[in-house]
Amino acid sequence: MSHVDRLPPAGNPPDAGGVERVVLHVDLDQFIVAVELLRRPELRGRPVLVGGTGDPTRRGVVAGASYEAREHGVRSGTPLRTAAARCPDAVFLPVDRDAYLAASATVMAALREVGGVLEEAGWDEAFLLVDTADAERTAHGVRRLVADRSGLSCSVGIGDNKLRAKLASGFAKPGGVFRLDASNWVAVMADRPTDALWGVGAKTA
Repeated sequence: MSHVDRLPPAGNPPDAGGVERVVLHVDLDQFIVAVELLRRPELRGRPVLVGGTGDPTRRGVVAGASYEAREHGVRSGTPLRTAAARCPDAVFLPVDRDAYLAASATVMAALREVGGVLEEAGWDEAFLLVDTADAERTAHGVRRLVADRSGLSCSVGIGDNKLRAKLASGFAKPGGVFRLDASNWVAVMADRPTDALWGVGAKTA
């Protein structure tokens, strides 16, 4: 059980001082590629794929794809040879795990400065349980803090629980803030398929 799960639930209505408890889901935008672009800014705007040794003729899968590459149907997990066929103009780069771990550590250290309770969910995402008088302002502040400390962009979802915060960050991409809670859940989600829910795959759907 995580720290967030052990605490009183988010989504409490504002108290007399206007403070409410919310969950923020912080999701770094195209994380692996973004780290590479900090070192190779000349590649911005081009389809960039990171995977294996960087040689698309060898076996391996895509670990990170820029938004420009994703427009060609390439995602994380796509075989490198398939990615090269779908996106022949892509720039292929080798995986540099140490660089991604270092960038992730920098971001997580920045998030700890926000206060509240931090739950790391991977290299490129984390949940924050915070008490705030202005959730949107706090979320935008998190975005600025992450950018200042790491040079990376993130999207922040605001929710009254972890599920809604996680889904909200998807609507916020890239580089934005979105709130999804009980007040707009039906309006945003009612017409979407079941696999739009976090954790629901094709078989379950």
